[in-house]
Amino acid sequence: MGLPNASEDLSSEMEVDAFRRLFPLRYFERHLAESIRPDGRPLGKSRETSIFLGAVSTANGSALVKIGSTTMLTAIKMEVMTPSLESPDEGCLAVDFFMPPICSPIVRPGRPAEASPVVSKQLSDTISSSRMIDLKELSLVSGKAAWMTYLDIYCLDADGALFDAALLSAVAALSHLQIPAVAMNDDGKIVLVSDEDGQNQAQEQINKEKRKLTLRSIPFSLTCILHKNYIMADPTAEEESIFETHLTIVLDTSGQLISLYKPGGSVLAYTSAIQDCVALTRQRVKELKGLLEKENSAMEV
Repeated sequence: MGLPNASEDLSSEMEVDAFRRLFPLRYFERHLAESIRPDGRPLGKSRETSIFLGAVSTANGSALVKIGSTTMLTAIKMEVMTPSLESPDEGCLAVDFFMPPICSPIVRPGRPAEASPVVSKQLSDTISSSRMIDLKELSLVSGKAAWMTYLDIYCLDADGALFDAALLSAVAALSHLQIPAVAMNDDGKIVLVSDEDGQNQAQEQINKEKRKLTLRSIPFSLTCILHKNYIMADPTAEEESIFETHLTIVLDTSGQLISLYKPGGSVLAYTSAIQDCVALTRQRVKELKGLLEKENSAMEV
């Protein structure tokens, strides 16, 4: 019996690749019929996920997150501001999401990506509605000084489920955040205090010191694709480009529903489909919560 012909194998691979490019929907539906995806994942399984805290040494808090190939880098910078008259005892949190041209071939230099403002708004709304952060914890002196917190998220590789990765990166960076110690100088202004200055001028410090931010109900999300009777969790960019109906569920660590986002699509989100997506999200929340706790514990050692 002869050995397999290498040229025949190569020809077969090229035919499969050509079929995938020419008829992507039919290609994926053949896999769906077998309850498996082209990358080998079961329909309800998310991609391998990793979190690296402290990725940016010059930031007050930072995190690098990877979900499959999708990569997000979040950096947090804090500065002292004068609080508004409407909220004299609260600080402020500003969320921005950036997609530089390096993250995807569809992002052109000089043109802002269409997804950027959409994801920015989603992130800001999610963090606000989850009540994860008490803005009063960012107050320094009532009516005079508070923290302005800039949370910048950069997409380094856009391979699907951008919001999920961006939210995880933002939450991880906030869990790593160290609020700086501050003091009041002779002019009555709030200034940052280094560790050395803090030891020498402890009597001048305001009733604040370098500390972690208290996070209450932490939100996590999972995006699913709905196609016919199939549900695919954590889609890749290729899957998102082929199937138009996406559903994103956001739950907090207590299982409370924070938001449900469905930006159009031809497939109706029936109650049974939503319940199945929520069940998948609950599993995902447990997984991500455990991963984040593990990384924070490692940082404390």
